[in-house]
Amino acid sequence: MRTIFSASLLAFAISSATAGEPARVTLDVPAMDCALCPLTVSKALKRVPGVIDVHAKLSTKSAEVTYDPAKVDPAQLERAVTDAGYPAKARAK
Repeated sequence: MRTIFSASLLAFAISSATAGEPARVTLDVPAMDCALCPLTVSKALKRVPGVIDVHAKLSTKSAEVTYDPAKVDPAQLERAVTDAGYPAKARAK
């Protein structure tokens, strides 16, 4: 029992050490012009491995993305949205 507990504790420590903090980026998506556009943009982003959460808004023509920077970067997010038909650019911090 003690060996199992120690192994579990070690596995948890390793996974915690390698898991990074989520990052956030806002993508400007000026081509969004109807109520379905944010849904399409959200779906395209959610298909990208490493994306944690997406909030696309027609009113601001933007998408706020929370992602794992160890798995994906903003350029890949821009590409996913652009490939879905909506050219996107990450805002400078």
